[in-house]
Amino acid sequence: MTRPTIDDIARSAGVSKSAVSFALNDRPGVSPATRERILRVASEMNWRPHKAARALGGARADAVGLVVARPAQTIGAEPFFGLLLAGLQAGLSARSVALHLMIVEDTAAEIEVYRRWTSERHVDGFVLVDLQHRDKRVPVLEDLGVPAVVIGGPSGHGTLPSVWADDREAMLSLVDYLAALGHRRIAHVAGDEAFHHTRRRIRALKDASRRLHLVDAVSVPTDFSDAQGASATRALLSSPQRPSALIFDSDVMAVAGLAVAAEMGVAVPAGLSVVSFEDSLLTRIVHPAITALSRDTFALGGQVAAMLLAAIDVPGSVRDVQSATPRLTVRESTRAPYHDRRA
Repeated sequence: MTRPTIDDIARSAGVSKSAVSFALNDRPGVSPATRERILRVASEMNWRPHKAARALGGARADAVGLVVARPAQTIGAEPFFGLLLAGLQAGLSARSVALHLMIVEDTAAEIEVYRRWTSERHVDGFVLVDLQHRDKRVPVLEDLGVPAVVIGGPSGHGTLPSVWADDREAMLSLVDYLAALGHRRIAHVAGDEAFHHTRRRIRALKDASRRLHLVDAVSVPTDFSDAQGASATRALLSSPQRPSALIFDSDVMAVAGLAVAAEMGVAVPAGLSVVSFEDSLLTRIVHPAITALSRDTFALGGQVAAMLLAAIDVPGSVRDVQSATPRLTVRESTRAPYHDRRA
């Protein structure tokens, strides 16, 4: 079936094309009865405004965009992204605004989507995730002049407003806890080193290592996948000076690391303490349940949605917001290292 046109509506309603245009665009020039008849005919014909015409007319798209440059399989396995998306969509749905999600191969492809969707008026704004060190996407969005909210900070996002949690403070709380238990060899199975939050966590571990006089504190960057998390765990547990505690940047990697420890005959927590930087159902259903940093990711998504909608309604009205620092939830995967425990 072909797309119905204004001509079709005019013929069916028995009016001129100008009258149809006035009615569909809510402009004066037709009587209430005629307007009602035109709108009824348009609805019966399932007429929708053409995207190009909407763009030329400056109409809102009633949609926002989220473009992610990560392997689709990795994102699909992460509960964090699922909860974030759910919170975003819940916040947007309250205003009948859609969320357009696209997963791409790299940053260059992501930037191209930003340019295309902006020129086509495909969306009214963007949510930017995985803030990077010297992020090339930030100046592009600034130049495009489209409303955008960044998840990440507290710096590196230019003039774009952001919602950020203190990853440094969160990492310090983890290391302080492990050190208080008696751990002196702590390893960090980190995420992508290009990401702003990964760098802050790595730096925090180094700083805490000096302050707490740890024997060893090393970070191993990965792509956040369970495969690389498992590989990094295997290498760390095979080293001559094996760490007594592992901090994982995601719950998926923490569960993979737990499986590797079992495979290698390293008991958790008797021979190894395991901590996750993200908390989800995954960390609670495994045995032993994993100590983790907890936060309300669904609520974070809703907060970002509210900020972006406000930025779309009144450009320049939104400022940076610091969300609550993730809190430590202690479970069965951590205890003092064997040599420090009393008989």
